[in-house]
Amino acid sequence: MVQLATMCYLDNGSQYLLLKRDKKENDIHENKWVSVGGKFEKGETPEACAIREIKEETGLSATKMELKGVITFPNFTQNDIDWYCFVYVITEFEGQLIPECDEGTLSWVDYDEVLKKPTWEGDYIFLEWLLEDAPFFSAEFTYVNNQLTHHDVIFYPNK
Repeated sequence: MVQLATMCYLDNGSQYLLLKRDKKENDIHENKWVSVGGKFEKGETPEACAIREIKEETGLSATKMELKGVITFPNFTQNDIDWYCFVYVITEFEGQLIPECDEGTLSWVDYDEVLKKPTWEGDYIFLEWLLEDAPFFSAEFTYVNNQLTHHDVIFYPNK
């Protein structure tokens, strides 16, 4: 089975907006610092999902976003679900950041602190690609019992 989702990194020029997942019970991401984003709704494009999720979780409206890559997470959750995540960096947005997010605590994190926050092992790898503005990528990160066991990437050169 396949689950489509977005991972959205809002970038204010010196920081990423990250979400510390500290509010939901039985959260696979508990206490990890992750992007905002989430599952596609029926009929949504990747862009529509990203825009909706950003608005729902942050209160902000994305006005300029760039698709940076696609990541596959085979069998990431129960029931043998393969997750396909569209990774965006959002450099222009408007509105006010909401004071409370149902998913966790939102915080602007300086670029040089992003890789120091507790998160998934694979996130450190692709976050480095984002911070270095690497070319578009297609990657696979395989986890077994929440431990990264394999990763692979193909970078597509900028033209």
